[in-house]
Amino acid sequence: MANTNINIRMDSNLKKEFEGFCDDIGMSMTTAFTIFAKQTLRENRIPFEITRTVPNKETLEAINEIKTMKKDPNLGKTYNNVDEMMADLLSNV
Repeated sequence: MANTNINIRMDSNLKKEFEGFCDDIGMSMTTAFTIFAKQTLRENRIPFEITRTVPNKETLEAINEIKTMKKDPNLGKTYNNVDEMMADLLSNV
Protein backbone atom coordinates (compact mmCIF):
# COMPACT_ATOMS: atom_id res chain seq x y z
CA MET A 1 0.00 0.00 0.00
CA ALA A 2 1.30 3.47 -0.88
CA ASN A 3 2.22 5.90 1.87
CA THR A 4 0.90 9.45 2.08
CA ASN A 5 1.86 12.48 4.14
CA ILE A 6 -0.34 14.17 6.73
CA ASN A 7 0.42 17.61 8.17
CA ILE A 8 -0.65 18.18 11.78
CA ARG A 9 -0.49 21.52 13.59
CA MET A 10 0.15 21.48 17.32
CA ASP A 11 1.79 23.54 20.01
CA SER A 12 5.58 23.30 19.72
CA ASN A 13 5.98 22.37 23.41
CA LEU A 14 3.39 19.58 23.05
CA LYS A 15 5.23 18.28 19.98
CA LYS A 16 8.56 18.32 21.80
CA GLU A 17 7.12 16.46 24.81
CA PHE A 18 5.36 13.93 22.57
CA GLU A 19 8.55 13.33 20.58
CA GLY A 20 10.37 12.71 23.85
CA PHE A 21 7.70 10.25 24.97
CA CYS A 22 7.84 8.41 21.65
CA ASP A 23 11.64 8.26 21.81
CA ASP A 24 11.48 6.90 25.36
CA ILE A 25 9.24 4.02 24.30
CA GLY A 26 11.19 3.37 21.11
CA MET A 27 8.81 4.53 18.40
CA SER A 28 8.47 7.44 16.05
CA MET A 29 5.63 9.93 16.10
CA THR A 30 4.55 8.49 12.75
CA THR A 31 4.25 5.03 14.30
CA ALA A 32 2.29 6.43 17.25
CA PHE A 33 -0.19 8.20 14.97
CA THR A 34 -0.49 5.12 12.77
CA ILE A 35 -1.27 2.98 15.84
CA PHE A 36 -3.88 5.56 16.88
CA ALA A 37 -5.50 5.52 13.40
CA LYS A 38 -5.57 1.70 13.21
CA GLN A 39 -7.01 1.34 16.70
CA THR A 40 -9.65 3.99 15.93
CA LEU A 41 -10.78 2.07 12.86
CA ARG A 42 -10.63 -1.28 14.69
CA GLU A 43 -12.88 -0.01 17.51
CA ASN A 44 -14.88 2.42 15.36
CA ARG A 45 -14.35 5.11 18.03
CA ILE A 46 -11.62 7.20 19.61
CA PRO A 47 -9.70 4.49 21.50
CA PHE A 48 -9.62 6.35 24.81
CA GLU A 49 -11.99 8.39 26.93
CA ILE A 50 -11.96 12.12 26.27
CA THR A 51 -12.92 14.16 29.31
CA ARG A 52 -12.36 17.60 30.69
CA THR A 53 -11.09 18.34 34.15
CA VAL A 54 -13.93 19.43 36.39
CA PRO A 55 -13.04 21.23 39.62
CA ASN A 56 -14.15 19.51 42.82
CA LYS A 57 -16.91 20.93 45.04
CA GLU A 58 -14.52 22.87 47.29
CA THR A 59 -12.79 24.51 44.33
CA LEU A 60 -16.12 25.42 42.71
CA GLU A 61 -17.23 27.02 45.99
CA ALA A 62 -13.99 29.04 46.16
CA ILE A 63 -14.40 30.17 42.54
CA ASN A 64 -17.97 31.28 43.22
CA GLU A 65 -16.88 33.07 46.40
CA ILE A 66 -14.26 35.05 44.49
CA LYS A 67 -16.75 35.95 41.76
CA THR A 68 -19.17 37.20 44.42
CA MET A 69 -16.43 39.20 46.17
CA LYS A 70 -15.37 40.80 42.89
CA LYS A 71 -18.94 41.98 42.30
CA ASP A 72 -19.20 43.47 45.82
CA PRO A 73 -15.85 44.55 47.34
CA ASN A 74 -17.59 45.21 50.69
CA LEU A 75 -17.88 41.44 51.22
CA GLY A 76 -14.19 41.02 51.88
CA LYS A 77 -10.75 42.38 51.16
CA THR A 78 -9.33 41.64 47.74
CA TYR A 79 -5.78 41.89 46.39
CA ASN A 80 -4.30 42.39 42.97
CA ASN A 81 -1.52 39.87 43.50
CA VAL A 82 0.02 37.51 46.05
CA ASP A 83 2.76 39.95 47.07
CA GLU A 84 0.15 42.55 48.01
CA MET A 85 -1.77 39.98 50.04
CA MET A 86 1.33 38.71 51.86
CA ALA A 87 2.44 42.25 52.71
CA ASP A 88 -0.97 42.92 54.23
CA LEU A 89 -1.00 39.65 56.16
CA LEU A 90 2.51 40.16 57.52
CA SER A 91 1.77 43.75 58.54
CA ASN A 92 -0.82 42.41 60.99
CA VAL A 93 1.60 40.03 62.73
